[in-house]
Amino acid sequence: MLVKFTLNGGPVSVNLRSGDRLLVDVLREDLGLTGTKTGCGIGACGICTVIRDGEPIAACLQLAALCEGADIRTVEGLSGPDMLHPVQQAFVNRSALQCGICIPGHIMAACALLEGNPRPTEEEIRASIDSVYCRCTGYVRIEDAYHEAIRLMNRKAP
Repeated sequence: MLVKFTLNGGPVSVNLRSGDRLLVDVLREDLGLTGTKTGCGIGACGICTVIRDGEPIAACLQLAALCEGADIRTVEGLSGPDMLHPVQQAFVNRSALQCGICIPGHIMAACALLEGNPRPTEEEIRASIDSVYCRCTGYVRIEDAYHEAIRLMNRKAP
């Protein structure tokens, strides 16, 4: 089964061995994009968060066969050749990086929120943070990174 979609701004075609393959597995195994991690496998932890058509989704629940025509963004598609995406830079600036397992999910959740809402409320920020589990931190630095990303993204806005 051939599935065509946009991945990180470019067209891709993937020949699926079966229709029940999950997007997280296709990204990692077929396309070599290992930034998206597998966590719980049931869509609860948010570690596998990617952006589909502007919305954050759990790639461990998304059948790749249902991505026909979709626009998928992963953490690998955020930065340009010369600079990090403002959310990525904010995570670096605020030392919000621990073991690295959940960070791509947190970064994608933050991107989805901030690209859709450049001035979120504290409740919206906390809901976004709560959508991705982290076992290494108390979330303080991650919350600081959201605020830094807001500052960086709004500074660049016209």
